[in-house]
Amino acid sequence: AGRPPHVEAGAEVRGARRHASELIRTVAFTLERVGVAPNELDGIVVGDGPGSFTGLRIGWATAKGLAQEAGLELVAVPSLLAAAAGASLREPVAAWFDALRGEIFGALYVVHPDRVETLVAPMVGRPLDFIAKAPVPAALVVGDGAVRYAPEAESWSGRPPVGLDRLPPGAPLLLSLLERPGAARVLDDPLTAEPHYGRLAEAQVRWEAIHGPLPDPPGPAH
Repeated sequence: AGRPPHVEAGAEVRGARRHASELIRTVAFTLERVGVAPNELDGIVVGDGPGSFTGLRIGWATAKGLAQEAGLELVAVPSLLAAAAGASLREPVAAWFDALRGEIFGALYVVHPDRVETLVAPMVGRPLDFIAKAPVPAALVVGDGAVRYAPEAESWSGRPPVGLDRLPPGAPLLLSLLERPGAARVLDDPLTAEPHYGRLAEAQVRWEAIHGPLPDPPGPAH
């Protein structure tokens, strides 16, 4: 919680599958520390994808519910960008999150003091495909995907990768980046807005493999 770029309070939940049960409690704890009620906020920043389908759904459903109830603006900043910003370098930094299936969720940024330069927009693919797409080498690769594919990351950047446990918590970084040009997208309709998932959920992939593509949702009635 705070007013960008300054963060006054924050909290972090560690451990697999704890976010669903702890998220609301963590938000309430953070707001209590700064003496602010949800309806006194100016807006909410949420981590954008690509990333874990379940994790994104939980985070976005919570943020959308709070925004709707209090009538707040909802803004998305890529979680990959927050990880890259945590490296505190003014050189190209790649963030790789483990996407399983031999793939990563990845992006390449230069985080300047007054703006963000996106060299490779968030994508999903194999590490070598990402490297081939990058216009310049990264000075560092961060994230759990960087650690999992350490040989590729280190060969490309010339430095050992940095895991998420060695970076600052992501939520305060999202807030600190909010007002830098190139960092955020404002969600005009928070109720219908969706994160960039990067790819279909595993359950949908399996269903469509058996039954064929799901039909597109019906359009608005006229």
